[in-house]
Amino acid sequence: MAKKKQQFETALRQLEEIVAHMESGELPLDECVEYYERAVKLAEMCTKELEAARRRIEQVRLNEKGEVVTEPLKVADDELVAEGADDTRA
Repeated sequence: MAKKKQQFETALRQLEEIVAHMESGELPLDECVEYYERAVKLAEMCTKELEAARRRIEQVRLNEKGEVVTEPLKVADDELVAEGADDTRA
């Protein structure tokens, strides 16, 4: 588990560095395309790890008998997108 977290953290840090470098406007087009391709791969990896983590999360609730039970967290995909929607750059 710690290794996956470290891989996720490393990938996320690399993705942030790539974005910052691309936003600097100092890259030639061919390098910018290479950075973009790498960023897409990193973003896909991070998304897969986040989805796996989301599936592992359970919610605790009371059933109809008043007993405490756990079940997989049920979140609509559009709710996940909506949380990050305010963090877009114009």
